[in-house]
Amino acid sequence: MTATTGTGQPLLALENISKVYPGVIALSDVTLRVHHGEVLALIGENGAGKSTLMKVLGGVIEPSSGTITIGDRHYDRLSVLESQAAGIAFVHQELNVFDNLDVAGNMFMGREIRTRLGFMDIEAMRKAARPLLRRVGASFKPETLVANLSLAERQLLEIAKALSIDARVVIMDEPTSSLTLSETQTLMKVIADLKSDGIAVIYISHRLGEVEQCADRVVGLRDGHVAGELAKHEINHDAMIRLMIGRDLKALYTPPSVASGGTVLSLKGIKNAVNPQSRVNLDIRAGEILGVAGLVGAGRTELAEAIFGIGDILEGELTLAGKTFRARTPREAIDAGIYLVPEDRKRTGLVLESSICENISLADLGTVSRYGLVSQKAQLRRALAQRDRLGIKANDVMRNAAELSGGNQQKVVLGKWLSMNPKLIFFDEPTRGIDVGAKSEIYKLMRGLADAGVGVVMISSDMEEVIGVSDRIVVLREGRLSGELQRAQFSEHNVLKLAVGGN
Repeated sequence: MTATTGTGQPLLALENISKVYPGVIALSDVTLRVHHGEVLALIGENGAGKSTLMKVLGGVIEPSSGTITIGDRHYDRLSVLESQAAGIAFVHQELNVFDNLDVAGNMFMGREIRTRLGFMDIEAMRKAARPLLRRVGASFKPETLVANLSLAERQLLEIAKALSIDARVVIMDEPTSSLTLSETQTLMKVIADLKSDGIAVIYISHRLGEVEQCADRVVGLRDGHVAGELAKHEINHDAMIRLMIGRDLKALYTPPSVASGGTVLSLKGIKNAVNPQSRVNLDIRAGEILGVAGLVGAGRTELAEAIFGIGDILEGELTLAGKTFRARTPREAIDAGIYLVPEDRKRTGLVLESSICENISLADLGTVSRYGLVSQKAQLRRALAQRDRLGIKANDVMRNAAELSGGNQQKVVLGKWLSMNPKLIFFDEPTRGIDVGAKSEIYKLMRGLADAGVGVVMISSDMEEVIGVSDRIVVLREGRLSGELQRAQFSEHNVLKLAVGGN
């Protein structure tokens, strides 16, 4: 099928693009056209072909057939350098930054500004970086070491880096996956500025509310084919769901089936090392999903990590199931039944070069060992059970975790914890960068845990997710508990008002 809606000569045209691997058709006869100053949203489940198509455009993958036209130049295939020279800029979901360099050094990597003698002109690069950082609403400085940036700040750096070249087409792959609502709105303004300058944007996102807000046209991919497209007036949540999965998704969010139970963990006057000026008082209940909202820097992740034994708790009292508790290490938290699904699953949730099987038993090797030796048969039984339970799409559990899609990687992280006996689980940005079908499965798993009497805490920057999934919402601001909302009070306005300091 062809996606061609638009007026005038297209800025970019992908014609009849196919990509065939042995035994797999990744793309089949895809035609896609993008016009000057247009925001084209590209949607589809993981594995639909979005990334493959964009890698063809970026020169990373050679198509099996088809042609690419940018402006008035035609290509059978592009190299990476040709793609960049043609003005194709990428904002990747998987952040491509170097921790040991400063912001400006990352922004101009490979395109360094040099003095007449050939030395890198660090001050000139920092000067050039400042207006780009202001444009994306970043508060950090060009001389800041990237190792000191949060995940959200690194995402803003990636966007600024893409804008630093003379781009004609900017491809944004899940650009808001780590951003808060206010930062997302800043990005929407950046996209509007790009449009007004005649720059085309290809926007790839599983956050359909954002797509509805910024897209001029939506194209859906399914199983390597163009499934259809939506004009501006046709774009809405249900229509996009149908385009992606071929059916209505009537209940993305699973409502509670039982009332919450008693307090599983009580926090009284908790002060951690990251926010030493603030104290938190909070009861986390068994059998409920507690949503934790707030702007970046509000201390949501830091609070969860301190409870899990990663960060330090300086003062205050924790009570777990009625007994005083303090985890000095993650091992102590795990032994007590407190688990953490981290924000960045690739860096801190998985050992990517290890197999699915090894990852699932990693936190509980004692129960799959005899006489101090790990039993591979016991590991395999556990991995197969979790694969079937969670629907992990992998024929062979000996595959490396790095080879899986984002949604399946998240399921492996969950499998690691669900094979044990949780009392309380923290989910930090649990659906970051995964498709709508996988999101629904994650939500059902969370609800199933809550229904089984487990305390579930979900930290999320996705406002729709927080409101749709939670039974109760607490909002943090500058390390403090700014307020609490019951289900009848849920609204974006109320959450944001608490996040920025209202009552």
